Amino acid sequence: MLPGIEPDGKQIWTYFEAMVPPAMPKSLIVMGSGAIGIEFASFYRTMGVDVTVVEVMPQILPVEDAEIAGIARKRFEKQGIKIFTNTKVTKVEKGPNGVSATIDDGKTIQTIQAERLISAVGVVGNIENLGLEKLGVKTDRGTIVTDGLGRTNVPGIYAIGDVAGPPMLAHKAEHEGVICVETIKGLHTHAMDKGKIPGCTYCQPQIASVGLTEAKAKEQGYDIRVGRFPFVGNGKAIALGEPDGMVKTIFDKKTGQLLGAHMVGAEVTELIQGFVIAMNLETTEEELIHAVFPHPTLSEMMHESVMDAYGRAIHI
Repeated sequence: MLPGIEPDGKQIWTYFEAMVPPAMPKSLIVMGSGAIGIEFASFYRTMGVDVTVVEVMPQILPVEDAEIAGIARKRFEKQGIKIFTNTKVTKVEKGPNGVSATIDDGKTIQTIQAERLISAVGVVGNIENLGLEKLGVKTDRGTIVTDGLGRTNVPGIYAIGDVAGPPMLAHKAEHEGVICVETIKGLHTHAMDKGKIPGCTYCQPQIASVGLTEAKAKEQGYDIRVGRFPFVGNGKAIALGEPDGMVKTIFDKKTGQLLGAHMVGAEVTELIQGFVIAMNLETTEEELIHAVFPHPTLSEMMHESVMDAYGRAIHI
């Protein structure tokens, strides 16, 4: 919660209130464009609400690959969502008919109005008043430090889920729970590799990713190959009436290791698991290129994206 913009459950919502609105507002400001903010912006726009998204970072969906986020932004704006990036909400005033938000992009200051505002600036672990300080449990930036098996620095105390740090996702928490209980039981377990946890944003269009973005791969010093395949080149996507989107893959040029996969478009939250499995099996481009993908399916785009990284795409 940001100071001065604390949710009141009436005009300024958290996602709790946004899930069960007593009535559909005519207009809405979404402060923050992470997964939660974008999902609500997309849903409410689909329901006919006039939606404005304000994001302090240079791109929406800041943790996603910049190219994928750019494609998603164009789709959202085409749907009528107004988007401000590099822009901060500096003040929110409540009135009888809604809220008035002052926004600042560093060049101009303006005021926008809406009936409701959703504060979606982020999630923090709920670790207050648990006695962690008294027990000496180590924390970092509002989350409990664990070793990948759920163990804290204090013997006998374990942590999983949002309190154990990002990514703050249900499937990550569930898998952590399994690892933690197996560790307590004394079974041989493998620490969670957070670099292989898929992220999914359930908006229209859907967004899904796993591993390094193109920028992160370069930042970490990899010499990379990048493959891209557009939805418009896929027969199943055209038949579904979903020709907009892209599958993007990133490989280490030296070893052929799949470093990351990023998608935007129809049903990509279902497709991403194929790349998650591939990364866990330490698959290289050779195995992926030789794999047979069924036709006609959206999954063929995954194959084509891999082949494109090596100059072998067929349908573009």
